[in-house]
Amino acid sequence: MTVPTSPDDSYLKSVAAATERAVATAEPIRSEFGGASEAVRARVESRLDEQAAALLGLSHDLHAHPEEGFAEHHAVSAVADLLRGNGFEAQVGVGELPTALLATAGSGGPHVAVLAEYDALPGVGHACGHNIICSAGTGGFLGAASALDEVGGRLSLIGTPAEEGGGGKEILARAGLFDDVDAVVMLHPFSHDVATHPFLGRRQVDVIFHGIAAHASAQPFMGRNALDAVVATYQGVSALRQHMPSGDRVHGIITDGGQRPNVVPERAAAQFYVRSADPDTLRDLADRIDRIAHGAAEMTGCGVELVWDRQYPYLPIRHNDALAARWAEHQSRRGRTSLPRGVVPEYLTGSTDLGNLSFRMPAMHPMIGLGDSGLSLHTAGFATAAGSEAGDRAVLDGAAGLALTAIDYLADDGLRTAVHAEFESAGGPLDVPAFFD
Repeated sequence: MTVPTSPDDSYLKSVAAATERAVATAEPIRSEFGGASEAVRARVESRLDEQAAALLGLSHDLHAHPEEGFAEHHAVSAVADLLRGNGFEAQVGVGELPTALLATAGSGGPHVAVLAEYDALPGVGHACGHNIICSAGTGGFLGAASALDEVGGRLSLIGTPAEEGGGGKEILARAGLFDDVDAVVMLHPFSHDVATHPFLGRRQVDVIFHGIAAHASAQPFMGRNALDAVVATYQGVSALRQHMPSGDRVHGIITDGGQRPNVVPERAAAQFYVRSADPDTLRDLADRIDRIAHGAAEMTGCGVELVWDRQYPYLPIRHNDALAARWAEHQSRRGRTSLPRGVVPEYLTGSTDLGNLSFRMPAMHPMIGLGDSGLSLHTAGFATAAGSEAGDRAVLDGAAGLALTAIDYLADDGLRTAVHAEFESAGGPLDVPAFFD
């Protein structure tokens, strides 16, 4: 048996070195708005200091008990218990999702929601660090809620299941959970601190070809080979890559290649993920994949069936720079430098259902570093880091950043006006359910 050749990592080393040089010279992000008063900030930070042990306990608990999407029963119960222990009503099972959660504080005025994710990945646990997202989000809610009597407005913590492919946020949005929310804030752990890192929109498609079975030796001419159609589709996608924008991605697998070599396959199938940085280019890229599959069907004489988005598609993130700048200011108070977009290579990214909310309302989704520039999401190494001291620091720094940014939004009329003006200038709200219909 031969073994795979080891990939040459010289390119990664070169990119890593260039990134570190760029990080060392990056200018800090500044906000033109003052946000909440220093006294309010001190009050929020004091509350978070009181909750530090509980938040770290929650993070460690979730890390030790990873649960996949829509099955996060232990996680949502742990969050609900922490909230109830602090005097908040926590509704579990909202939006007809058994592991979704809602807690609200305050009344009237503008309404900002802090989001919590808590699903894990099969095999590698919290290799995307959702234990940190959840604990920091819960802390952000508790910290900000302590100052609502002074700044006014409403604050919610919304637990959103199944980010890893299930589209929990889109499900909850369609159930009306965000109808009266004016802005959303959350964070994501990463290799670096970045205020506005791009995430790609994503669609998925199952391409199923129907041929005609025949004896592959005696009468191959009487068959129509569905596997040939799948292979032609795969090769067509490979040829397409030369003509895609550099940030776009298409990757797929053959999920059905037939049953026996001596029978012309009458059924074969593949699944592709299609990703792009803009909703319009995502729609165009999906259309090109559709045409390739139909072309392969014509070439081989097979029938074709395309099943798009068995789970809801994800849009790219539309970042709100006004919110992100307040986050960066607060991270500076914690001894972190939140980098501007473009310093860390933008191909180091994936997709998230937060993108779907970001086209409905202003949204913030900064990345918080775990102290190792070589970390890669969805790996065992990242899972280890998410449960380490660096992960603990991210929980506490992240909770402070979320709480203070949420309070800034509620307290500062000028900031709030700028946040929504930026959102409108970017195109305003999008009818997400209708976009891909």
